[in-house]
Parts: sequence; C-alpha cells; structure tokens
Amino acid sequence: MSVMRVEGYNAFYGRSQALRDFSIELRGGEVLCLLGRNGAGKTTALKAIMGTVKPASGALWLDDVNLFGRPAEEIPRAGIGYVPQGRRLFSELTVWENLEIGLLTREQGRDGLDYALELFPVLKERMKQRSGTLSGGEQTMLAMARAMCITPSVIMLDEPTEGLMPSAIAGIRDAVMKLRDSGVAVLLVEQRVDAVLPIADRVAFMDHGEIKAEFPIDEVRENTALLHQYVGVGH
Repeated sequence: MSVMRVEGYNAFYGRSQALRDFSIELRGGEVLCLLGRNGAGKTTALKAIMGTVKPASGALWLDDVNLFGRPAEEIPRAGIGYVPQGRRLFSELTVWENLEIGLLTREQGRDGLDYALELFPVLKERMKQRSGTLSGGEQTMLAMARAMCITPSVIMLDEPTEGLMPSAIAGIRDAVMKLRDSGVAVLLVEQRVDAVLPIADRVAFMDHGEIKAEFPIDEVRENTALLHQYVGVGH
C-alpha cells in the first residue's frame, strides 16, 4: 500500500504565512483527519499538496517519488485524488461529463469509475442529469466519484459532509470506510467532530498553519478535553 509523506511545507499568502513546517505521514488503509478551528490552515494544506497553492519549501513523497514543485496537473496523475470544499463540479455538465473529466485526468481505465458507481449506485440513474440539479448529497457523491476515476492511492476530502442531511452524511461516511478498507489512504478535513470520530484512525490538530499534536482516535474518544483544547468544542 502507498505511503504519502508531506515534509516541512511552508506556504504564504503575500507576506502572511499560511503553513508552518506542515508535516504528515499517511498510509494506505487508514483515515487521518485534520481538525482545527476555522482559519487553522487545513484547506490551505490540501491545496498546497495539490499544488494549487505553491509551497515555498518542503517535500511531498508518494512512495519513493518526490512530487514537490511539480505542476498542479501532475499531482492527480501521480495518484492523489482531491475533493475540494464546495465540491467544485461543472454544474452545467451532466453527471457523466463530470466523471469523464476525471477519467481523462489520468487515463487509468474504468476500474476507478466502476468502483465509485458500486459505492454510489444512485449516480448510475443520474448519468444524463445536469450535476447542478443534484441534491447536496448526490453532488458530494459525484465529486468523490470523479476523484476516484483516477484510481487514487490517496484521496483528500475537504469538508465532505458540509451542509448535508444526516442520511447523506451516513452514506459519505460509509464510502470513506470502504475506501479505507480497500487500501486507499484517506486525508479528511472536517468541522463536524461527530462525523469524524467513528471513522478516523488518527487525528492531527492544526492551528496557525502547523500540526500542534497528533493522536490515535481511541485517545481522542477517551479524552474529549483534547477536542475542547484544540478545536473549541466538546463532544
């Protein structure tokens, strides 16, 4: 199974430092959750890994290949999938056309798509429907399915349950667990602590652009004071 290592990422917006020596390691078959208050740098970290925010220094290893400094379009081609906050679908295009864009990104064949449609069978019935007319839950499923079209070894999800009904959240949570069980490494950014605790293997707490602490999920479940300390919420 693949291993992704981010080492010493520093990133800036103008003169403001957004990431400070950001470092994580993520293995296939596990879910690592980034938790932190708004503005802690979680979304910036994902964008820096994907190359849409250019880090000033660091290293990004996927197994034995250093992807740091590669053009942004090469990161998904290497096998890192990304579901951005707000889903970023092409709302005027159909479900199939959105998925086709995913397939063309890496040209890995249809295995990833077929697996995604197993996870989200409702999409099979929506192939000709404009993606902008889908429900919020279906749009999240489509965004995940599009990312899975590259047959990723790592998939990063930014607030996938945002604005969703409880039934849709349960479906997304089940899909994340199945991805993990199939050997994919999952990096999850979430505000909803209750959505994270059942599925994460480890939690890394971020503040001011850096990882302040990291714990196995059992420790976080047993010591909810950690959530109050780092995120400002109780469970």
